[in-house]
Amino acid sequence: MTRPRLLPALCLLAAFALMPLTANATATDPATPAAADESSKGESAKTEAFLKSLQLQTGTVSISKAQATLKLAPGYSFLRAADAQRVLNELWGNPPDSDVLGMILPSTDPKVLLDKDSWAVVVDYTDEGYVSDADAAKIDYNDMLKDMKQGADEANPERLKQGYPAIELVGWAEPPHYDAASHKLYWARDLKFKNADGSDDGQTLNYSIRVLGRQGYLSLNAVAPIDQLAKVRADMPQVLEMTEFDQGQRYADYNAGTDKLAAYGIGALVAGGIAAKAGLFAKLGMLLLGLKKFLILGIAAIGGFFAKLFKRNKSN
Repeated sequence: MTRPRLLPALCLLAAFALMPLTANATATDPATPAAADESSKGESAKTEAFLKSLQLQTGTVSISKAQATLKLAPGYSFLRAADAQRVLNELWGNPPDSDVLGMILPSTDPKVLLDKDSWAVVVDYTDEGYVSDADAAKIDYNDMLKDMKQGADEANPERLKQGYPAIELVGWAEPPHYDAASHKLYWARDLKFKNADGSDDGQTLNYSIRVLGRQGYLSLNAVAPIDQLAKVRADMPQVLEMTEFDQGQRYADYNAGTDKLAAYGIGALVAGGIAAKAGLFAKLGMLLLGLKKFLILGIAAIGGFFAKLFKRNKSN
């Protein structure tokens, strides 16, 4: 799976094996196969201990900060905020993110976190008010895609300057779709990465879900290899069904006389176009680590990050 591209034990062993041996190499020299093997075993033991420390939940799970509930179907599990943040930071090498409320896994075995052909859904919540869906039927998503591609292209020189691969938005892997009855929005981007020398640096599927509520929205971002689109497309409707705000906090509970109205609509959730046109797209580079192998999940956070940037820009 091309989320954060971790170096598995065998890759670490291969990397050591390719190092040139010197005349002074000894049994304890890290350049020797024996030392490399010990290092590999040590990393594997650490990873195994890490996975065992995770507490997976099944069944009905309350997300109190968002006043929402997950009714997990059989075969699915959930990591609470602290464990999800540890996975993102310690296992996958992403920057710390205290906004993450949890992670949905398509398995009850934590080893799925290391499966390159699997996916995981990172959950967070934005409480910037009720997002009006009045513009939902009027949005031209093909036109929006052109703006998004242009914004990505314009930001690439700065990303390359900072040492990050350029991002190419290939197109919609799944065109945006808004279900007016359930007030749930979903779409998928096909993203490619290129190094400064023009060589390819990977491709990923970024599948995004937004569940609208009375005071904000839940973000569910799934990352998977682009060749897993069919599987993700088949699984995401079930994830949508499992997610709902609590009674009194649902979209239909909105009170125009007392509740806050968000400063943006459905379109901004998909594109982040307002932030991009304000010249903030380049700031996405701050989301990403310098090590390219840890890029992918940072990209998955684009939707929520745009919303935060837009809020910050308004207050300046």
